[in-house]
Amino acid sequence: MRDLEPFFLGRTFDDFLFRPQRSPVTSRRALDLSMPLIEGLQIGIPIVGANMDTVVGEEMARSLALEGAFGFLHRSCSIDLQASRVRYVKTRHSYVIEKPLVLPRRATIAEVRRLIERHRSSGILIEETPGSGLLAGLLSQRDLPMGEGSGERLVEELMTPLARLVTRPPTVSMEEAERTMWERRVEKLPLVDEAGLIRGLVTMRDLHLFKRKPYSVKDVRGRLRVGAAIGAAGDYLERAAALAEAKVDVILMDVAHAHSEILARAVPAFRSRFPNVPLVVGNVATGEGARFLADLGAAAIKVGVGPGRGCRTRLETGAGVPQLQAIREAYLATEGKVPIIADGGIRNDKDVFLALACGASTVMLGSLLSGTDESPGILVDDPATRQKMKLYRGMTSPEAVVDGSSDAAVADALATPAEGQSLRVPYVGSVVDVVARIAGHLRSAVSYAGESTLGAAHRKIAADPERYLVPLSAAGRAESFDR
Repeated sequence: MRDLEPFFLGRTFDDFLFRPQRSPVTSRRALDLSMPLIEGLQIGIPIVGANMDTVVGEEMARSLALEGAFGFLHRSCSIDLQASRVRYVKTRHSYVIEKPLVLPRRATIAEVRRLIERHRSSGILIEETPGSGLLAGLLSQRDLPMGEGSGERLVEELMTPLARLVTRPPTVSMEEAERTMWERRVEKLPLVDEAGLIRGLVTMRDLHLFKRKPYSVKDVRGRLRVGAAIGAAGDYLERAAALAEAKVDVILMDVAHAHSEILARAVPAFRSRFPNVPLVVGNVATGEGARFLADLGAAAIKVGVGPGRGCRTRLETGAGVPQLQAIREAYLATEGKVPIIADGGIRNDKDVFLALACGASTVMLGSLLSGTDESPGILVDDPATRQKMKLYRGMTSPEAVVDGSSDAAVADALATPAEGQSLRVPYVGSVVDVVARIAGHLRSAVSYAGESTLGAAHRKIAADPERYLVPLSAAGRAESFDR
């Protein structure tokens, strides 16, 4: 393990620039920004939404995944609600509807109309008997009779029967499904297994929606990827079980101080019960802490103690490490073999590249995403300026603790002085525009670094930072950042 370079001691983002290099690219639009969230899971843009109740809810997680980024759903809610949010994200924009709407063949047209209206669906699969799952046919909205008095007619009178349907097995690829539907001129493709049981549905509309976002972060079934947070005590294993059942892609075991005995017990307990669910663990701020989590088997390590806008840990306790030093220590301690999520301290877009160049694989953003339409925070008007603002708060702020805990948990939590705070951030519109802006600046930074991919720039600068980074004097900082 390499020792920390002396010029990183006490340093953070505004303490460095990087030296421009000759660029090999002719168009920055073609630059590849993909980086690993965990081993085996690349995300197209190395941005991770923070697991905070004013940052990532289901709409934010969905939007980030669609744009090539990733979000962790917060745990400041009931287990059932968090699991339902995972299911929401997993069932949006997939080319396979894994649990399509189903009615028995003896159902009435009135029942069909109610179901279609409730779910805004254009068609329903028909099963032989209630709960059998055996495909009997398909009823499209265009098959429904016009006029009053038809509500008591039976589905089986109007459906397209199984003998006339085009079906495929549930293992069908997107390409084969699309080719089949085009060749057979059908808009819906039921998926059935060898026993004739319904296993899903592909629609041409969903295929088109899916293909409009080819860079989205999706699993092998074409579902958007999403993560969710748990703690390391109490109901954390029960919560993890519900999230795994909801098909969460990555679980984050998130505590304020992860270099601790409680994590030494909680991580092995999780791993023994859920060996196939990737586990990210945090937060730490030292090389020793990162090595500790790596030895426990963390799939990625979240680094940062106290740099975020919603956190007062450094002010209240004096504990912490300047964020760029913390990232560098974690990278060297793990020899670059475990992905690092740099959590906190990102105030400007250039900070994202510096975090990645010094060893992080992705960056976790809170306040930079909290002012968007998709964040769960409350939109308010500033009484002095009339500017639209959104509320943003640290997860250990008194407000967050009260909103997300039981009465007993609130009493326990408030017995310790808060290390989080609430504040207002400017409303900035859609997160789609924020992600696009950061991605554009990242592509420019990669070009200035003399590379054609972000991964190459990360590897080059992280291997020899003293060659590429320029420590700034007070005058250099003023020249660079004061405008």
